[in-house]
Amino acid sequence: MQIEKLDHLVLTVRDIEATCAFYAKVFGMQIVTFADNRRALSFGEHKINLHERGKEIAPNALRPTPGSADICLITRTPLSDVILIARHHGVEVLDGPVARTGATGPLASVYFRDPDGNLIEVSNYAGNRSGVPTEGER
Repeated sequence: MQIEKLDHLVLTVRDIEATCAFYAKVFGMQIVTFADNRRALSFGEHKINLHERGKEIAPNALRPTPGSADICLITRTPLSDVILIARHHGVEVLDGPVARTGATGPLASVYFRDPDGNLIEVSNYAGNRSGVPTEGER
């Protein structure tokens, strides 16, 4: 077997509405409602399904816990603009821009937390436009 790509992942959250508002406002994701009034966040060819803590959809993770995820999202938006957008919405920048290594090469990344405390990394591949030295250049 060879896996081709990731279709979706699930976040367990305390408050689905707060999570939807955060990801829609800050990251421009689309809020999707599907089967049995379930909610998800859609972007590109991907989606993040949302489970409310204590009301998880079976089957689910063995220990579904809000705030346990660490996700890297790729954007073509310059990281300086990503930082301005986040700050405009009252989101603290935890770190960055910093050099990292992604699935297909060097990244420049900035880090935030969502309402549940999940670590959200937003990154650029595009020629590392942020001016941050790549790990090999340090």
